[in-house]
Amino acid sequence: MEKIRVGVIGVGYLGKFHAQKYAAMEDVELVGVADIFPEHALQVAKAHCTKSFTDYRELLREVDAVSVVVPTPLHHEVTQACFESNVDVLLEKPMTVTLEEADDLIKRAKAGKRILQIGHLERFNPAIIAMEEYLTCPFFIESQRVHSFNPRGCDVDVVLDLMIHDIDIILSVVPSPLKSIQTIGAPVVTKETDVASTQLIFENGCTANVTVSRVAHGNVRSLRIYQPGSSITVNYATKEITVIERLPGMKSDGFPDENMSHFCFTERDALEAELRNFIKNVRDRQKPLVSGIEGRQALNVALQIIRQIKDHHNRHQDILC
Repeated sequence: MEKIRVGVIGVGYLGKFHAQKYAAMEDVELVGVADIFPEHALQVAKAHCTKSFTDYRELLREVDAVSVVVPTPLHHEVTQACFESNVDVLLEKPMTVTLEEADDLIKRAKAGKRILQIGHLERFNPAIIAMEEYLTCPFFIESQRVHSFNPRGCDVDVVLDLMIHDIDIILSVVPSPLKSIQTIGAPVVTKETDVASTQLIFENGCTANVTVSRVAHGNVRSLRIYQPGSSITVNYATKEITVIERLPGMKSDGFPDENMSHFCFTERDALEAELRNFIKNVRDRQKPLVSGIEGRQALNVALQIIRQIKDHHNRHQDILC
């Protein structure tokens, strides 16, 4: 099988893992990595016996596909240059800064028949994949994603940093248009929003409550889905799911009879699965699971949430001073 020639643009904290995964794939040639910091590019290139670039445009001349793992404000510019060079792109989330930028990339990808895959990693979490078998008709969802403070990533709002993962998952499991959004959030440590809670109500009546924080004293990444006759609990971090199915009878203690199943997938690597899927899409020219369309949908909801938080801040300046 002919190898797909791949590069990584941006080899900071996350990008270096992209390079590591590509380098280990038998059907991929890691042609090179690019970063504006020469020492970063050189260090990663040496680790994987490949070339380093400080100008990503030079890398584009030698590859079929790239991972774009640069700061979000540069997503549109870099991805546009990739498409102009006829290079397929795995673009890290959030897709872009604005919907206009997202629309432009979607249009360019379609016109040039390029693959545009958005890096919503949780779609490839094995627990999320396993959960799909048990989904019927979700009517109430609870999502919690709270992290201890880490300066990395705090240059953006917590909604774009963390909540957008949960938004994407929820939009993918609820087969109904979104009807309304109600949100509150606040800065705690940084100048941006650090904690937020939102309620998403869909036209079919399903309601999702989503809470995120990056200033907690511990880490929790969980999802609970309630549906007629059953419930599903997902632990993103440990890659576990618990499925509880209600049975017709009652137990002797008066509680409903039920069947509980527990599954664990700790041996599976979500990032590797995502990148292998990208390579398959490049090779087979097929639409990604998370294309630009899905990336835009999540971004659209995230931006609405951010606007609501800002409006709330403007109305309550006396509290937030």
